[in-house]
Amino acid sequence: MSLEESFHAQGKIVCGVDEAGRGPLAGPVVTAAVILNSANVPIGLNDSKKLTEKARDRLYDEIFQSGAFVGIASAPPEMIAAHNIRGATLLAMRRAVEALAQSPDVALIDGRDVPPNLPCAGHSLIKGDSRSLSIAAASIIAKVTRDRACEIMERDAPHFGFLKHKGYGTKQHLTALLDHGACDHHRKDFKPIAEIVAKEK
Repeated sequence: MSLEESFHAQGKIVCGVDEAGRGPLAGPVVTAAVILNSANVPIGLNDSKKLTEKARDRLYDEIFQSGAFVGIASAPPEMIAAHNIRGATLLAMRRAVEALAQSPDVALIDGRDVPPNLPCAGHSLIKGDSRSLSIAAASIIAKVTRDRACEIMERDAPHFGFLKHKGYGTKQHLTALLDHGACDHHRKDFKPIAEIVAKEK
């Protein structure tokens, strides 16, 4: 919490912002913004990729129960097609910050980019989910929310196996694409999907 505490000492409210799902061929990019309750920070917060699914689910609940403020936004495939993956992710990050019930003064953003038109100051942090507990919390909220979206995708189109690979381009996924073609959850502008759609036409 050292980064957050440096801003708290200036009387500023800080949120951490992260995303899940930039790389998959299907499903939304999900972003989250979290203002932690500094008096009740859940134990074990870390980069979501370094946690087990069970630990992420536990921490997801604990973040909401801790008195933290949480904002969530997603960019579905049609938004990704309209703005490209980077633009759609940054737009969703801004919307996650705007969705917070408390307005932050500073947003710590995982990665290299600061979303344009943020309602507060923004600071990018490379590997931020390993350097800031607020960003780590946001990474957990985004990851669990996206994984739960994959459960809906699985029910809609079970032959793709979304629950297993979460939309990433695994051999199973690519084989299913060749057998069944793309579905509404696929990102039609991503190269492997675009090539399959072009062949179908």
